[in-house]
Amino acid sequence: MNNFDILPERHGTNSLKWDFAKERGKNKDILPLWVADMDFRLPDEILNKFKSIFDQGIFGYSEPLDSYYDALINWNKRHYDLDLDRKYIINGCGVVFSIANLIRALTKENDAILINEPVYYPFKETILANNRRVAIAELKPNKDNKYYFDYDLIEKKIIEDNVKIYLLCNPHNPVGRAWDRSELEKIAEIAKRHNVFVISDEIHEDFVYNKKFVSIGKVMDKGYAICTAPSKTFNIPGLHSAYSYIPDDKLLNDYKKELVRVGYSQSNIVGIKALEIVYNYGDKWLKDVKEYIYNNYLFMKEYLRINLPLAKVTELEATYLVWVDFSAYNLSDRRLKEIIEDKALVWLDGGIIFGRSGSGFERFNIATTRSLLKEALDRIIRALNEV
Repeated sequence: MNNFDILPERHGTNSLKWDFAKERGKNKDILPLWVADMDFRLPDEILNKFKSIFDQGIFGYSEPLDSYYDALINWNKRHYDLDLDRKYIINGCGVVFSIANLIRALTKENDAILINEPVYYPFKETILANNRRVAIAELKPNKDNKYYFDYDLIEKKIIEDNVKIYLLCNPHNPVGRAWDRSELEKIAEIAKRHNVFVISDEIHEDFVYNKKFVSIGKVMDKGYAICTAPSKTFNIPGLHSAYSYIPDDKLLNDYKKELVRVGYSQSNIVGIKALEIVYNYGDKWLKDVKEYIYNNYLFMKEYLRINLPLAKVTELEATYLVWVDFSAYNLSDRRLKEIIEDKALVWLDGGIIFGRSGSGFERFNIATTRSLLKEALDRIIRALNEV
């Protein structure tokens, strides 16, 4: 039985989240609720199957077999009624890596790529690192504590900047939206009208609450690619088990050329087999961990409402990342960061790194024990109430 109230000892495990505070200029005693990495141990049923990967004792060059594709295709069909054609599936080391390759395969230097800020900051970094231009159509916050697309602004930016790619985040990190089918249909219509290719980062697809996740592949029949992985779902990003779905023969071939250009060929056997295992045996654990995380969110929302009412919690439809507005405190981003990190000793991702419209916000990773989450909230409450 899963006990998500037990915090595993992660110090000394090469954990980016827990072991590198000092290297990143933080206090060694800081509580880390920043990077999207869960503090939950996989069940023995899955871990024992992981051990079987090592029992063979040989870790040579590897490629996926039929069992890999069957597990992946069945997972997407079973959970999202998404039919994937095996010939368009290509595995890789990470979602951002795949996005970068698609950017180079689809565009030339100085072409514009559209993003919706506030958004996962490697989007902008990857665009700029590949000498492309960033076009920004900011999301619209609404009185219901949720964000929405600004379709008029999206179309305006596409036309003004001659956008070639729309880099979509679905579900959206950090604002926690799982886009409705009707919303994605409007995005698809705009993209088709202006011949804009859609790359959809769907890595948080398995963390959608109280509604069904809708993939871009359900509303478009061409002109799109999906980049995703089981890494967030089962906390295995270190195993490099990402994959992309590129339903276009020419683009898939161009993408493979980009892999050759950057010197990437086979992925590792552990990542290949791990995907098979978690997709075949992980349903029950995922159901349980989602329930625990969503209850963490409900706890956090109510706890802040009572004890820190000026902090405004964005509604969480998806992900385990909670977007909180602290702008009512009238603090600069730098001062807010100082109070939370240096006084409260809590490590969050400051909203400003997700774009200009993230100013005044902080992103919380709540995929941890209830007790650690409460301790972090108590520290922040005490620190801000003393301002």
